[in-house]
Amino acid sequence: MKLAISGKGGTGKSTLAAALALLMVRKKWRVLAVDADPDGNLAAALGASPEEISRIIPISKQKELIEERTGAKVKQYGQMFKLNPEVSDIAETYGTSLQGIILLVLGAIEAGGSGCACPESVLIRALVADLVLHRNEAVIMDMEAGIEHLGRATARGVDTLLVMVEPSQRAVDSAHRVAHLAAEIGLRDIRFVANKIASPADEQYVRDALEVQELAGVIPWSEEIRSAERQGRPVLDRSGRELRNCFDLILQKLQPPAGKERGK
Repeated sequence: MKLAISGKGGTGKSTLAAALALLMVRKKWRVLAVDADPDGNLAAALGASPEEISRIIPISKQKELIEERTGAKVKQYGQMFKLNPEVSDIAETYGTSLQGIILLVLGAIEAGGSGCACPESVLIRALVADLVLHRNEAVIMDMEAGIEHLGRATARGVDTLLVMVEPSQRAVDSAHRVAHLAAEIGLRDIRFVANKIASPADEQYVRDALEVQELAGVIPWSEEIRSAERQGRPVLDRSGRELRNCFDLILQKLQPPAGKERGK
């Protein structure tokens, strides 16, 4: 199973990515979690301590790795470099093991924006394509408020894009933009998850604003999640039965028919 999770910042992408990754591990899946949000906190959502987080160096900051694989110097322009660098070993070599999950933090591309033709961008795009198209593990990508790391070729390997939405107009507008861009590059299975739902009126607002009858999940406003975030604990460690069932139901809806699972 290859999942990408996007939506407006603050809508709970990392919370959902961490919860699904932890559930998969408990079901004995092999899981690779990718933090593709420059402002992401997936490591914290998985329960990493401040000391563990401080030791994680994003791939975009791995200067020696970038220069070795692309054959070009970082932050120098007018160079020739490899457009298809070797990336198949990066997850094992540069990933961080947390809760039985391999975590890769991509980081931000500083030079020229996310679409720059720079060595950092080329390496990260090749890495994402390899993770999505060629790895056997389940892959969960915590995206920024968009789909910048996914190209048309990579989109073929993504089983589902989950777009997080909270009951606010800005979150709904962002969700519409993400869904439109995703459809343009060929993502076929685009679903919405409503988060921070405090009342039936909140849920109905999201459904009406998105013009959808079915949601992939409805996550209630939860003090348990806030407590886990404040204490630096994995979200499932502080989740009651109702909340765990909510995350488990989302995962069940995403699973392909028996016999077609990937990454188990």
